Amino acid sequence: MKERSLNNICEERTFSNLYDQYADEVNNYLYYKFGYQVEAAETVQQAFIKLWKNCKKVDPYHARAFLYKVANNLSLNVIKHEKIKLRYAKESHKRTATHEDPAFEMETDEFKDKLETALATLKPKQRTTFLMHRIDGKSYKEIAEAEQISVKAVEKRMHQALVQLRETIKNI
Repeated sequence: MKERSLNNICEERTFSNLYDQYADEVNNYLYYKFGYQVEAAETVQQAFIKLWKNCKKVDPYHARAFLYKVANNLSLNVIKHEKIKLRYAKESHKRTATHEDPAFEMETDEFKDKLETALATLKPKQRTTFLMHRIDGKSYKEIAEAEQISVKAVEKRMHQALVQLRETIKNI
């Protein structure tokens, strides 16, 4: 009887065990992607809701992979939506009348584009570490804890990111 309950995610006890086992792990994964705990926690909940809705289709031994796949897809949807919001905000900002020198605005826009291009050339782990440090203001120790790596690994990623950014921006 016990084997049968482990083979059926639709049973509350099995689902609860899966939640206890993987919720924190998936939450950390999403936190690394988002950088914000609230969105990561919401996405974890959505992933487990999808697992519950598909409980008859998912083998318990593949539940972890299913959760990661769903969480990744949900996070990509959120990121895509955030890009749309940023694009809209950028366009609406351009529509508002400014009293800045047009040449200054053009240079600012060009610099932003160059910076975005340079950031896009970074490896995902380097970009995450760089943005967490420079944008979110997190210390190397906080980044190391969030990404579950050593402080030395964070230092190495930051060094590599800065070297690559300098090289990319120099060429632009």
